[in-house]
Amino acid sequence: MVCGGFICTKNALLALNALYVLVSLLLIGVAAWGKWFGLVSSIRVVAAVIGVGFFLFLVAFVGLCGALKHNQILLFFYMTILFIVFVLQFSVSCACLALNKEQQNHLLEVGWNKSEATQWDVEKTLDCCGFSSVNYNGSCAARCFVNTPASCESCSDIIQQYAGEVLQFVGGLGLFFSFTEILGVWLAHRYRNIKDPRSHPGAFL
Repeated sequence: MVCGGFICTKNALLALNALYVLVSLLLIGVAAWGKWFGLVSSIRVVAAVIGVGFFLFLVAFVGLCGALKHNQILLFFYMTILFIVFVLQFSVSCACLALNKEQQNHLLEVGWNKSEATQWDVEKTLDCCGFSSVNYNGSCAARCFVNTPASCESCSDIIQQYAGEVLQFVGGLGLFFSFTEILGVWLAHRYRNIKDPRSHPGAFL
């Protein structure tokens, strides 16, 4: 009875948050690695990924502390934050899966125009120039622009070949993790309402 209740719920919550810690460290490590080796030159992109990883690490840390100490306050804040993250992530994941070609192209163009560093990274990685057309009088990081500018393609043509697949992958992955978050909310709620069998019989939860 104890294994099926308090101990099992505690271990499941600890395992879930240990997974979140690993994912957060992976996000931070990949962002730092990409910046260090010059794969990503945009400070905003790196900062955003590191920020998400650090936030996930803090949430997981609160969950771990709450699970280890059976602390009602920490578990409540953990549940609240995780539920808000679930709602946001679930909404974004569904939006990614529901976007059509025109909406995808519009979002890509908005993202392209916001950062020159991102433009430089995309042009260098995909060997293309400009978003919708090649500007032969401007600058471009692509190899084709240095050798034979006439052979360069616009980046939108190349990006759109993979945009649908990427959005499907991101949406599916986000949807999967959103269900692990609602599992974490359920486990934390259940764990808060189970009495520690090792505590005093007259003690509160």
